[in-house]
Amino acid sequence: MSFFNRLKEGLSKTRKGLIEKVETVFKGRKIDDETLEELEEALIAADIGLKASTEIIDFLRERARKGEITSVQNVKDYLKKEMSAMLGSPRPLVVSGERPFVILAVGVNGVGKTTTIGKLSARFISEGKSVLLAAADTFRAAAIEQIEIWAKRTGAQIVRHQNGSDPAAVAFDALGAARARNIDVVIVDTAGRLHTKSSLMEELKKVRRIIDKALPGAPHETLLVVDATTGQNALRQAAMFDSAIGVTGIALTKLDGTAKGGIVFAIHKELGIPVRLIGIGEGVEDLRDFDSTEFVEALFS
Repeated sequence: MSFFNRLKEGLSKTRKGLIEKVETVFKGRKIDDETLEELEEALIAADIGLKASTEIIDFLRERARKGEITSVQNVKDYLKKEMSAMLGSPRPLVVSGERPFVILAVGVNGVGKTTTIGKLSARFISEGKSVLLAAADTFRAAAIEQIEIWAKRTGAQIVRHQNGSDPAAVAFDALGAARARNIDVVIVDTAGRLHTKSSLMEELKKVRRIIDKALPGAPHETLLVVDATTGQNALRQAAMFDSAIGVTGIALTKLDGTAKGGIVFAIHKELGIPVRLIGIGEGVEDLRDFDSTEFVEALFS
């Protein structure tokens, strides 16, 4: 099955809650404030968020006022057009000329952060780049083991310390090793911090400061991994992490089988942070660059 078809399948619950709702709301009814209000409720229920939903409804209301919407198909066409415009052009994760190019991976426990790091490592190595993984999640012994497994599986190098050691020291040593070994990409794993725990956020700020000290200008990408199935909670996490350390991109995992795929629009509209990557399965090839056109097409297919 092609990636597009898997994405289409993965978005089936979101489609059912949103696109099919359009048909239900407008079937045999005129397009007025009442029906548009019902559509707005459906958009919010799909986790598109209040800001994005209001903007979409205002756009449709204006089209209706001008007499441009006369059928359910018209509504869907304009909805698709506005949602595509809202996401704009794709902004994938691009490894620039910086060497080593440093990615700081952050996120709460259980979102698939370590797996995302492993899949990214596999991708970069398949492109002929050398990769070093920094096992800076020192709070869980299992996290260090997971990173080691991915390093062996993908052929990446690894820098690790003992469980419970200072995460910032791991990051510092990793960058020193990367420069000495002429490594192309460094991916720094961090503890799965609860975004509400201020002390852990302070620890993360320290890691970021040390990375910048070891290599001025780094990290070149601060990648927040979020679980699409958590909906609005993912948006709150993104806002908290962005406020603490400045998130430059998002990897949205577990998009397959969630009714909350609309969170892509909420993140983009409320925070302006680009979704760089999406995950729709367990395989290494199931982590892909986020293509906004493809995403909207799959949602409406």
